[in-house]
Amino acid sequence: MNKEPVSRELFDEVMVPNYAPGNIIPVRGEGSRVWDQEGREFLDLQGGIAVTSLGHAHPGLLGALQEQSEKVWHLSNVMTNEPALRLAKTLCDHTFAERVFFANSGAEANEAAFKLARRYAWDHFGPDKHEIISFKNAFHGRTLFTVSVGGQQKYLEGFEPAPGGIHHADFNDLDSVKALISKEKTCAVVIEPIQGESGVVPADPEFLKGLRQLCDDNDALLIFDEVQTGVGRTGHLYAYEMYGVIPDILTSAKGLGGGFPVAAMLTTAKVGASLAVGTHGSTYGGNALACAVAQKVIDTVSQPEILKGVNERSEKLRQGMMAIGERYGIFSEVRGAGLLLGCVLTEQWKGRAKDFLAAGLEEGVMVLVAGADVVRLAPSLIIPETDIDEALERFETAVKKLAQ
Repeated sequence: MNKEPVSRELFDEVMVPNYAPGNIIPVRGEGSRVWDQEGREFLDLQGGIAVTSLGHAHPGLLGALQEQSEKVWHLSNVMTNEPALRLAKTLCDHTFAERVFFANSGAEANEAAFKLARRYAWDHFGPDKHEIISFKNAFHGRTLFTVSVGGQQKYLEGFEPAPGGIHHADFNDLDSVKALISKEKTCAVVIEPIQGESGVVPADPEFLKGLRQLCDDNDALLIFDEVQTGVGRTGHLYAYEMYGVIPDILTSAKGLGGGFPVAAMLTTAKVGASLAVGTHGSTYGGNALACAVAQKVIDTVSQPEILKGVNERSEKLRQGMMAIGERYGIFSEVRGAGLLLGCVLTEQWKGRAKDFLAAGLEEGVMVLVAGADVVRLAPSLIIPETDIDEALERFETAVKKLAQ
């Protein structure tokens, strides 16, 4: 096998240009630190965009993967497997759910959720009740269906015609939903409890409670896209617990596998019955390796001390970033929950979020952006507090150079 060193230039030669990766190529990670080809060390506040929930090379995940790799890797859904059954039982035990469908990514979990919502309405109310209400600036994935439900036109450009029967209301504006919802046509309302890609914007608790009531009044299903907020990210196993609003369908991915591709759609027995034999499927969904790793993730993250630690780390990181923001006039607020935080740039710095990402890399700290005006943080849920301190120091050095 060819293991010669590779360069960033090779990307342009062999990959389609839908990504624009930076010049750094990480080759090793441990905990919340990664090292590139040159041996340079970086503190990771990206978390693979809220994916590496237990950091890099977590011993428990390595053990689960190694153990399962010596048994069964893949079988197909012609039969089931033990890791999938155990994980489904665990997810049901820890949530409102009674039934689970496994997939490989957040987009696939959302695709399944949207199909289930339409199928459920078709089963119980007929074909006219098929419309889905989503929200402007939402993000639900990059399949044609999920990008159509997402409320960002830029991701649809050049891929039309889009699937029909989709409407977009204003986030945190219940009246805008009331203007669109109907008992005759609406099958579902789908929402991120915290909009991630659009700038880490939390939903108002009363808004979510109002959505629950509107869905109940109009025989519509309420879908929570918890691809980014789930698996401990907010300091709760799933964010719906934080709001006290129970959805009919919930999607989970990203942090669920701690870096191993796996996703799940959770729902009730009544709603889940509409995905009868042959109505939907996934070759890799419920893969034994993926489910074994995800089991270890859930078993670890669901521990009360881990969830409590998320909130403690959140406060430390939030206060540190706000202090830097005040010293240099760069952040107007730090919003979000748990370890999904958005540092909102002041008017003077609007549009320059990527400058902070690039400057951070120069100083050995990895941050994210959420649009042009927000620096996003989504580190490991168990990042050592000493690493937070060091990451803040490195980020302040980067900020100081930008602000000169």
